[in-house]
Amino acid sequence: MLLAILSGFLIAICLLFLGKQLKGNLPLAVSILPITLFVYFCTFLPGIGEGQTFFQHIPWIPSMGIHLDFKLDGLSLLFSLLITGIGSLVFLYSSSYLKGHIYIGRFYGYLCVFMASMLGVVLSDNLLVLFVFWELTAISSFFLIGFNNDNEASRKSSLLAWAITGGGGFFLMAGFILIGNVSGTYSLQEMLSSSELLKSHFLYAIMLFLIFAGAFTKSAQFPFHFWLPGAMKAPTPVSAYLHSATMVKAGIYLIARFTPILGNHPYWNNTLLIVGGITMVYGAFHSIFRIDLKGILAYSTISALGILVFLLGIGTHDALLAASVFILVHAFYKAGLFLIAGVIDHETGTRDVSQLAGLRKVMAPLAIAGGLAALSSAGIPLTLSFVSKDLIYEATLNSGNSALLFTLIAILTNIFLSYSGYLAGIKPFVGSLPAKFSEVHLPSGFMWLPPLFLGLGGLLFGLFPSLLDSSLIQPVIHAMGANDTVVSLKLWHGFNTVLMLSALTIVCGIILYLILKPSLKRLNAIGKLDSFSPQTIFMSLAKGTKFIALRYTKFMHNGFLRSYLTKIIFFLVCLIGYYLIRNVDIQLYTDKHTAISMYEAIVFSIMIVAIFTIVFSPSRFVAIISLSVMGYCMCLFFVYYGAPDLAMTQFTIDTLTTVLFVLVLLKLPPYLRIKDKAAQVRDGFLAGAFGILISVIALQVLNEPTNKNISRFYADNAYLLGKGKNVVNVILVDFRGYDTLVEITVLTIAAIGVYSMLKIQSSEIE
Repeated sequence: MLLAILSGFLIAICLLFLGKQLKGNLPLAVSILPITLFVYFCTFLPGIGEGQTFFQHIPWIPSMGIHLDFKLDGLSLLFSLLITGIGSLVFLYSSSYLKGHIYIGRFYGYLCVFMASMLGVVLSDNLLVLFVFWELTAISSFFLIGFNNDNEASRKSSLLAWAITGGGGFFLMAGFILIGNVSGTYSLQEMLSSSELLKSHFLYAIMLFLIFAGAFTKSAQFPFHFWLPGAMKAPTPVSAYLHSATMVKAGIYLIARFTPILGNHPYWNNTLLIVGGITMVYGAFHSIFRIDLKGILAYSTISALGILVFLLGIGTHDALLAASVFILVHAFYKAGLFLIAGVIDHETGTRDVSQLAGLRKVMAPLAIAGGLAALSSAGIPLTLSFVSKDLIYEATLNSGNSALLFTLIAILTNIFLSYSGYLAGIKPFVGSLPAKFSEVHLPSGFMWLPPLFLGLGGLLFGLFPSLLDSSLIQPVIHAMGANDTVVSLKLWHGFNTVLMLSALTIVCGIILYLILKPSLKRLNAIGKLDSFSPQTIFMSLAKGTKFIALRYTKFMHNGFLRSYLTKIIFFLVCLIGYYLIRNVDIQLYTDKHTAISMYEAIVFSIMIVAIFTIVFSPSRFVAIISLSVMGYCMCLFFVYYGAPDLAMTQFTIDTLTTVLFVLVLLKLPPYLRIKDKAAQVRDGFLAGAFGILISVIALQVLNEPTNKNISRFYADNAYLLGKGKNVVNVILVDFRGYDTLVEITVLTIAAIGVYSMLKIQSSEIE
């Protein structure tokens, strides 16, 4: 399994070096990867159908409990087949859709990274490893959404998507760490035995909040849904792959995976019911007002994701079964509709359904694919969606006290989704062909065969649903905790309430399609409510945050070194001073100190005079000379107290600094003209406070009993281990070599930065 995941990353790396050599053969060559992985995962179907679970354990960071643990059960197999199966079709589709694109190699590289990351998410059994792949999906999707980076709208959409999903990822990381600490393990398999412990813990509500924050943002749940329609700026293959079958379902997968661990609790179920219910109705309602094909599909996708969350919130065996089948159904018809929308846009130059008509005359195979996808979206008999819709109604009717309300919500949502499916899959192909589309022709088979294949797949499994029940669907719901459920999918259940509700949905959807025509006027009318939309609220919050950040930056990071030093010293004085006053019994005994000798007093007096000269002298040259006097006085103190090596170091550095200051002085005015007397008083007070603070700390330290174990270790082992007689040098170079290396690196970076600024200034002068 690890090799299957890493293969995508390896191919992406190879594309960096071989992309140009492959040229026209690159798309087809890269498409071998998802096809091979799809076949590989298909080989697990017999074993998974018999109830087996496959594990792979590779130690990674044992001290932190982090291992490369992977698990393949029914749930992860379903998603793996979708990722690689839909991915194979998208890879082939993209070979024609982006044919001749200058950055097609880069596109396939991003696509490979995304596919590998999604496989990592659904196969990982360790929470921390899962999170790493979770973030990789966000990063790769950022590049895919903003692939057309010369388009400002694409750049903004990718940033918005990353901001929303990345923010959710931050909360998800905190949730994973919290759950791991409470359960004592980061293994999902081991957490199954800690389910009751987690649900009875006083932090259970916080765990749910953090997990749901990550899942809801990723799966575009209300009120975080608005990033998904904006992401439609991505190329159509990206929309078909990421936003119908894979990435947006990562949050669904996460909720399904945690259902047996954190589920079956009022907090869990009620939250999912409320959020999922609002999302499914909101998305379906908005989809009937859109006239852009990808906009219609985006909002219907939001609604479909809401249905899945809603079903997982019901949490019964019937609901889990309905959710499992609907995951597969939605991937079939929605990916097909997205690919069809891409072909229409590619050949006609528009996605406006109010202008599209009659394309069946020039794109007959695509019309068949669109019709099959639309019928599947509406749940027409003989399609797998018909079976799925019946299961949804069975789940809502058997949901207890709220059965009537849940069923009405499901019916209303399905009616709207039927209409949007007809609008995207049938409307562009019926009626008379406009004259401006008379030259439109059927594109390469790589563009119309994938959606046709998906449409036929939905029909095939609709006619023979038993192909899925024990081999795939039953292991899926077993992975979600419904171990005693026996799945038997049937196309016909007889005349009952569910069949009546299904017929009502179909009839109402057709009537709505016949009487409600796509209209720009209606779209503008619903657009008037945008000022109250979650997106407007979030963007307002973002603007407010940006304004506060700007004010903060102007105050805290104004570019003046003196300002930075003032704030840092003020903060240290307040923080350390408060701590000393509240927590330290300050005892400044002087009886243990040696008497001050005459030469010490003389050197100290010279330092005092030098300090006042530095502060009050109007001449920069005099101030620099006085500063060097301060340094040389420090050298004398080092000599007095038996540290000649430090004295020589101080002497060298101080001399060099003085020379550099004098050289810089040639470029500066010779005299200082300080007009801000208040600033001088402030700085003097702050400097005095800081000096007193350091003096108190130094005197307090002198009165503390010393532990010389560390000093003795360095003295005893400096020559034996470091082969050096200078203990200080050995400490810096050997015992604390990494610290010194980091300090050198910082200085090097600073020097490069200064050099770069000097080069920029020189070029501007020239």
